[in-house]
Amino acid sequence: MSGVIPAKVVGLEVGAVSQTIDARWLMAYAAALGETDPRYYDTSTPGGPLAHPLFAVCYEWAAALTVRSKTIKPELMPLGVHTTHHLVIHRRAEMGDRLLTRGQVLTVQPRRSGTLVVIRYSTVDRNGRPVTTTDYGSVFRGVTTDGTASVAVPPLPRLEPPGGAEIRWSAPVPVAAQAAHVYSECTRIWNPIHTDIAVARAAGLPGPILHGTATLALAVSQVIRHDLGGDATRVTMLAARLTGMVLMPSTFTVHGRGRAGDLVAFDAVNERGEPVLSNGVLRA
Repeated sequence: MSGVIPAKVVGLEVGAVSQTIDARWLMAYAAALGETDPRYYDTSTPGGPLAHPLFAVCYEWAAALTVRSKTIKPELMPLGVHTTHHLVIHRRAEMGDRLLTRGQVLTVQPRRSGTLVVIRYSTVDRNGRPVTTTDYGSVFRGVTTDGTASVAVPPLPRLEPPGGAEIRWSAPVPVAAQAAHVYSECTRIWNPIHTDIAVARAAGLPGPILHGTATLALAVSQVIRHDLGGDATRVTMLAARLTGMVLMPSTFTVHGRGRAGDLVAFDAVNERGEPVLSNGVLRA
């Protein structure tokens, strides 16, 4: 399958898409990641259950579908693979929030394997106060573009992983055969390349793959446990490249790398030692 994503879609903006955050959604996301910290399930606190740092992907999904429907042909959708993620948390989402998310195509660029599309999701609360901002990059494999284009917007703060090649800690993360099914339902993110073997194979994949956001969230959870004393509220920003697919069932291993000031570096490899997540950095 081949196709074209035109460079003229750069700058296209949609929104605001409204989402109401409830306790069930917050708890389900934590459960999909296997979190055991009681704060992720405590409905008795004023803000409700604690939002995992990657919970933003849940309320961004509706805006993502809207942007993609206006820029990418339906038959090309299964060819998209999540490759980069850069998140700024202005404040944590809380139970009862009504959030408004806008999406804008920032970049379209050719890559050796296809076409890179970067979309920014900007979320505010009902009073217009920023909640999260995400630059989300996907490569559409085997898809071409007719040019290179970027929109002039202020870049998100750049995060450079602190130096240090040594591995400070390692943590294996088992991924069950049904992990993508559970993650899909708990996040309310439905993309059949993660759960439908026929669709995955038709898209050129060996089989269903774990969501890139799940891989990243599971890795971030390990960083929180090992470097932040289990306190997810300290996370204010993170970025990473998703450089490999996680098949199911399997186990990938998260490595804690350099640490300096408020920055922590991390990455992850699969069972063959091949990278699945690179240049991870978290600010706390």
